Amino acid sequence: MADTTVTPGHFKVAGREFAAVKWWNLKNLRGTYLLLFFVVLTSATNGYDGSMVNGLLSLKQFKEYMHNPGGSIKGLFSGIMFLGSLLALPITPYIADGLGRRWGICIGSSIMIFAVVLQSASVNFQMFIAARFFLGFGVAIAHGAAPLLITELCHPQHRAIFTTIYNTTWYIGSIIAAWLTFGTNHIAGQWSWRVPSIVQALPSLLQISCVWFVPESPRWYISKGKPERALQILAHVHAEGNAEDEVVQLEYEEIKETLAIEREAESTGWLELFKTKGNRHRLLILVSAGLFSQWSGNGLVSYYITGVLDGIGITDPNTQLVINGCLNIWNCIVATTMCFFVDKVGRRPLFLISTGGMMLCFIVWTICSERYDATKIKGNGSAVVAMIYLYYTSYNVAWSGLLVGYTVEILPFSIRAKGMCYMFAFVDIALFFNTYVNPIALNHIKWRYYIVYCVWLAAELIFVYFFYIETCNTPLEEIAKHFDGDAALIGGFAATEKGRILEQEIHAKDHKEATTNVHEHEEKVGL
Repeated sequence: MADTTVTPGHFKVAGREFAAVKWWNLKNLRGTYLLLFFVVLTSATNGYDGSMVNGLLSLKQFKEYMHNPGGSIKGLFSGIMFLGSLLALPITPYIADGLGRRWGICIGSSIMIFAVVLQSASVNFQMFIAARFFLGFGVAIAHGAAPLLITELCHPQHRAIFTTIYNTTWYIGSIIAAWLTFGTNHIAGQWSWRVPSIVQALPSLLQISCVWFVPESPRWYISKGKPERALQILAHVHAEGNAEDEVVQLEYEEIKETLAIEREAESTGWLELFKTKGNRHRLLILVSAGLFSQWSGNGLVSYYITGVLDGIGITDPNTQLVINGCLNIWNCIVATTMCFFVDKVGRRPLFLISTGGMMLCFIVWTICSERYDATKIKGNGSAVVAMIYLYYTSYNVAWSGLLVGYTVEILPFSIRAKGMCYMFAFVDIALFFNTYVNPIALNHIKWRYYIVYCVWLAAELIFVYFFYIETCNTPLEEIAKHFDGDAALIGGFAATEKGRILEQEIHAKDHKEATTNVHEHEEKVGL
């Protein structure tokens, strides 16, 4: 297993330590990180949507226009989006791997803009639901490319922070939508819900306009037979244009050789994650992360906080919107702060602290809900609100950011796009089930539904303890050692024994082909 220790103030590449860089002092690195803001907007769009639906379901104007939808229709408003995402997943890796990470973002954003136009012009709930299907379809394509570009472009010292920040920007979109719907609640007509819907197009418009200024993934260029372009980007972003920089050269050789080995091993198919012990371990993490990130009780608040608050006597729309808006601000602060502790504390400890904290908070949340239902004492209802905040504090310790940050880094390049589709598929399955079932369950059995999540969270904690492993302070290509050991397909200066053997075979094959070509040429010219 790879060594995860590193001297403070240093980072590792190919088993060697280098002094940490200050990105704000480096023009190219600083500029690239500022441009990556437009890449992370994909997650912000998703967060905006969740909070907007929550807000719209609190608006009297929206409910009246949609003829006061019942629990099943409310579930369909949210759930159909995740069905759209699920159906888009089979094509997303072919766009990201075939056309490039930037094209994936652009195509997904274009579909989302079309969906927002349809949604904003809706005249009935059927049209609104159709629009949300296309919105989910576009989000999936953009989601399938954006985190790949971030993790493959960032400097090795900052990769963990940036990939973790990606998913936490969900809360930025959520905050904007929560407070926008709070403000439009005071508009008497249909514009109270059409305005938030129209604004949802803004992140996608910014992405289409600005993503082309972000450099493409150097790993993608190498996979397409353009190593010179890849080296140029690595040098530009990681070493201010110096292609001879030692870190750049180590990265370049490791990436180039590793991708060549993966290509030679033909480890690129959808079923690759089932074939080896290391890949099956990765698949367990991908599937569980997708499920746990959404089946931990957070779906009750993310999409149906109105039902939760109604159950504890808080029925005023303004009060519900304020609680939702303040919760999202708190979530954003906690989730963003924890991104800077990913390498310092480690992935595994953060997951364990987060899951254990959620379980304890949810147990108390359930007890307080039962007490309110039995006594109608206002203090018990207030205690539920407090537990919601504490629950989300625990959730944001790990699950909001590391859902993408951890899963994207454990996958080798050859199956990274497809592997992320497995994870997002289970996110969508969980969300579709939750968003459709949660409002129905809350209407029928009220607080008793929370007991299911208490038991499930205990099972999550046990699973995380036994299957989630530490990957901190490890360069992207070398993370394979944590899962595959000496069988890892790694080339360059950090090559495993298997990697060195495959490198020799590739070089021997290339030499043989070159010699054959020379002989054929000599025969043609009569030598």
